[in-house]
Amino acid sequence: MTKQEKVNFVIETLNSLYPEIPIPLDHKDPYTLLVAVLLSAQCTDVRVNKITPLLFAKADNPYDMIKMSVEEIKEIIRPCGLSPMKSKGIHGLSHILIDKHHGKVPQSFEALEELPAVGHKTASVVMSQAFGVPAFPVDTHIHRLMYRWNLSNGKSVTQTEKDAKRLFPKALWNDLHLQIIWYGREYSPARGWDLEKDSITRTIGRATVIKAYNNEKENNRLHNSQKKGTEF
Repeated sequence: MTKQEKVNFVIETLNSLYPEIPIPLDHKDPYTLLVAVLLSAQCTDVRVNKITPLLFAKADNPYDMIKMSVEEIKEIIRPCGLSPMKSKGIHGLSHILIDKHHGKVPQSFEALEELPAVGHKTASVVMSQAFGVPAFPVDTHIHRLMYRWNLSNGKSVTQTEKDAKRLFPKALWNDLHLQIIWYGREYSPARGWDLEKDSITRTIGRATVIKAYNNEKENNRLHNSQKKGTEF
């Protein structure tokens, strides 16, 4: 397959698997999405979706959020991890949204990335999912799969994002980044990966990745057979 044929295969496979694309983080507006994405750093979306209703019951807008103390926010979001940094970020960005943006989440990458605790990936998710601006936020799933699929060299998330934007049509970015995340979770996880279920990697995957997978599988088989041979 040519590189373009591989790209087309990825798009067609993902569209067939995910014609309707669920949004991973529960939210109702740009502000609640921004807070949820911030909380998702080094935390699962499932856990974030359990914590945000508790936080948003007390404050689902910047005006109510700044009425809470950083300590109060920290106690609620503690299960998401990194709570000291995240609570200061949420409180701080809420102040800035009121002082500089009339209480609204700004619709630009530059303004978003100036907010405390908001990096490029968080800004990209908000621009994509809240405002519909084409973006390609790269999380661990996308970074892993782009390498497995031999579409990026895996050196950095910055390089992976550049490669994804270069290879995939801009009109598809907002859907594709979510489709790849869901595919990574369901069919191509970091742990417990079953290549037989991963049709994309099986078809277009990097040769060294597939070889390493098969070698590990064979080593595990030999280890298990030897283990059984020593049992009485």
